Amino acid sequence: MKGKIKTYPDTLIILSTLMLLGIGVIIVYSASAVLAAQKMGDAFFYAQRQLMWAVLGIIAMFAMMNYDYHKLKKIAKPLLIICFLFLIAVAIPGIGTVRGGSRAWLGIGSLGIQPSEFAKLGIIIYFAYMLSRYQDRIVEFKRGLLPPLGIAIAAVGLIMLEPDLGQSTVLMGTVIIILFAAGAQIKHLLGLASLAIPAFIALVVVAPYRLKRIVAFMDPWAYQLDEGYHIIQSLYAIGPGGLLGLGLGRSRQKFLYLPEPQTDFIFSILAEELGFIGGATLLGLFLLLVWRGLRTAITAPDTFGSLLAVGITGMIAVQVIINVGVVTGSMPVTGITLPFISYGGSSLTLMLTGVGILLNISRQTR
Repeated sequence: MKGKIKTYPDTLIILSTLMLLGIGVIIVYSASAVLAAQKMGDAFFYAQRQLMWAVLGIIAMFAMMNYDYHKLKKIAKPLLIICFLFLIAVAIPGIGTVRGGSRAWLGIGSLGIQPSEFAKLGIIIYFAYMLSRYQDRIVEFKRGLLPPLGIAIAAVGLIMLEPDLGQSTVLMGTVIIILFAAGAQIKHLLGLASLAIPAFIALVVVAPYRLKRIVAFMDPWAYQLDEGYHIIQSLYAIGPGGLLGLGLGRSRQKFLYLPEPQTDFIFSILAEELGFIGGATLLGLFLLLVWRGLRTAITAPDTFGSLLAVGITGMIAVQVIINVGVVTGSMPVTGITLPFISYGGSSLTLMLTGVGILLNISRQTR
């Protein structure tokens, strides 16, 4: 049953998001200043663009906060179709743009968008809509679990054509969380997990560079000049940070030692400059956001809102776990950004739009 807007949005979600966003803009500047000056001739190049995307993202967040999330049901199917069309388009040579070895972008230059980022939110909205309509079927494998799983596998297959294992992992992790929250049987999910192992092995076999990354993950110092280089430089940043850090702006690894200091490995620079206290504070803000997101899901007025909140919160949590796991050497290297912190317009806009939807749900909680 639809509930009228009767409360203020969750203040802690707003505060934690804005604090993460502010930290992100500052750290993007600190982490990218040397690279931007050397590559672009302007130390503020990345920071200015991050600030611009942050402002646009905040506008989107507050717009969605005042947009009744129930109306998303009407656009769930068209949105899913558009997301798939974009994923198909980006795989076509001449249409998709190659960056960092992946054909993952649409557009020209810095105005490009990353369809896989928007596909994550589109699939969350559609899954929440579909599973809320047919929730009684989710306990059945053929009629309940297989249809949404087929959609997710199709999306992951298109993303892997780019190739982008990081985004694929985030998407599948988020999908599993939504299916579990919707009531899927654990034995079915465990069965799918057992099938995922040979699928993962196949992905490694067809792309030898992934095998090198896994081997380098086990002993990065044995491959310190190639596949182990990123993680070693990341650990060289985190280690000297100690308890309090070297001080804001005083990172040594950002002097062209650590690749992608403003994107995938920005947490390493933050830990180097702000130390364990700074890193723990950042993770504490993420934990606060996830807690309030799950609380919103529990108190949502209907199943659609509950699954939507679970999906958005799960997407943020999975991405944080993978990013921090990679930069600390706890997971094999894969390219994934840190939500609200890493440089990137598509990711930042998507995350803030998702938080806006979460805030609207929180306004209608019981």
